[in-house]
Amino acid sequence: MEVDEFGRDPAVRAMRRVFASMEAVQQQILQAAALSPFDRRLRPWREQALQFFEQAWTRARKSGLARDEDEVAALYAICLTGVLERGRVAVPAEALPRNEALEGIVREILR
Repeated sequence: MEVDEFGRDPAVRAMRRVFASMEAVQQQILQAAALSPFDRRLRPWREQALQFFEQAWTRARKSGLARDEDEVAALYAICLTGVLERGRVAVPAEALPRNEALEGIVREILR
């Protein structure tokens, strides 16, 4: 086994936690929307959500938002849900983290 020197970097460790949080929230949303993880539509939806998320995260950080793992995961969840709803997939509101400031940023981008 190789030693993961890269993984000792605090910034890398933080990003790994962010990605883990994003994956967890994505699974919650897919389960709440009754979508199979093998649904063929997911790949393009995830790609769109990632594009929106990258734009939204930049704006959120400039506004002093999305500074911790939970807020970043919430931002991704809002982006993914917006894309799913555009694809006519209903996501129950209780499956989403609520954050009006982040929702406003995503609404601007999804216009």
